[in-house]
Amino acid sequence: MDLWSDPVNSSSYVLQSGGLGESEHKSSAEFSFSTQLRHEMGKESYFLIVAWYVPCLAAHETLQELCRKENLTCKSIGIANRNLKSYEVEYLCGYKVEEGTEYYLVKWKGWPESTNTWEPLENLKCPLLLQNFHNDQNEYLSRAKQGKALITRKHGKALKPAVVDYIVKKAKQRVALQRWKEELNRKKNHKGMILVENTVDLEGPPLDFYYINEYKPAPGINVINGITTGCECSDCPAEKCCPKEAGCLLAYNKYRQLKIQPGLPIYECNSFCRCGPDCPNRIVQKGTPYSLCIFRTNNGRGWGVKTLQKIKTNSFVMEYVGEVITSEEAERRGQLYDNQGNTYLFDLDYDSDEFTVDAARYGNVSHFVNHSCDPNLQVFNVFIDNLDLRLPRIALFSTRPIKAGEELTFDYQMKEKWNLLLQQAIIYI
Repeated sequence: MDLWSDPVNSSSYVLQSGGLGESEHKSSAEFSFSTQLRHEMGKESYFLIVAWYVPCLAAHETLQELCRKENLTCKSIGIANRNLKSYEVEYLCGYKVEEGTEYYLVKWKGWPESTNTWEPLENLKCPLLLQNFHNDQNEYLSRAKQGKALITRKHGKALKPAVVDYIVKKAKQRVALQRWKEELNRKKNHKGMILVENTVDLEGPPLDFYYINEYKPAPGINVINGITTGCECSDCPAEKCCPKEAGCLLAYNKYRQLKIQPGLPIYECNSFCRCGPDCPNRIVQKGTPYSLCIFRTNNGRGWGVKTLQKIKTNSFVMEYVGEVITSEEAERRGQLYDNQGNTYLFDLDYDSDEFTVDAARYGNVSHFVNHSCDPNLQVFNVFIDNLDLRLPRIALFSTRPIKAGEELTFDYQMKEKWNLLLQQAIIYI
């Protein structure tokens, strides 16, 4: 039996049996570099493997491939003795005909590409992957306006290299987008599902984007101001409910839709209020209620977001979250983003202009919502567990009925119209 020891934490060990190391304490974000020391005691020899752990940016599947290649097991990344030698088709990446038999080149899930094998069609029980393979083949031919994809060779028929290259890229993209979709749905804390779709090009998931559900404050910025009181209502809204205590109107009607004008703030019940989770004044804090799809636009605007369900007028759709930074830092980042042609900065200028939300690297689905001069979403300032007027939460509500499948948009310049809207709202009151 071999023993792995973490020199940083002497209580962490990995027992190795039968030549297979099985980790009980490492995560997929760690990988070990180790040295093996042989210690002889009498007639028996013992091996001490001392491991040093460093952060690893390798994908989960890459670590699985490394484990199988080296005949190792690791529970934290899903490789155990029972599935170390298991084979599942991940995608198909080649085609040929030999002596009248059709063969497909198979990429096995969790195995390196060096282990790809040619398998006869009759052995493949993956109709969806076969359909994807031929759909990708036809899509390439349609786009490239080429003739037949099959050419005669000495040993039979095979796909042209350009066609194979496209099919493999599409297969890898499909796998990457599926993994990204699963990651997004693991991290989200709201009811609606998140789908991902790209039928336009070969673009995969963004490489430097991290999904979050709430503000990520920069050091020194407190987005929770330590509120310790809430309303005493047993059936909101009552005479002294949170909005009225703040000197504002209740934002929602009995159908939980907005009834206030743009520019006016929303005060929801907070974690110290007596009312329960079904309170009609708890809307934004429950998160996105709709299933949404991040999709690749076909007119050069990159990614966009569409709803998979119909949305009624004045309904809450999503919250705009990201890093909360100072205006000075936002000015510095803004110059970089302008050079890149991107804009993810949203000034929190309801009361002052001290802080900005930057959704470039950290954000939620709203990161992918595009601009429109005729948007179907409207921005509102929301206060829940933080009553600091400098740090409102940003919520997006529908301005009209939105059909299932319709793209969601808001006006990026709306933040420049806050003062005018607020003045008009005050006059309206």
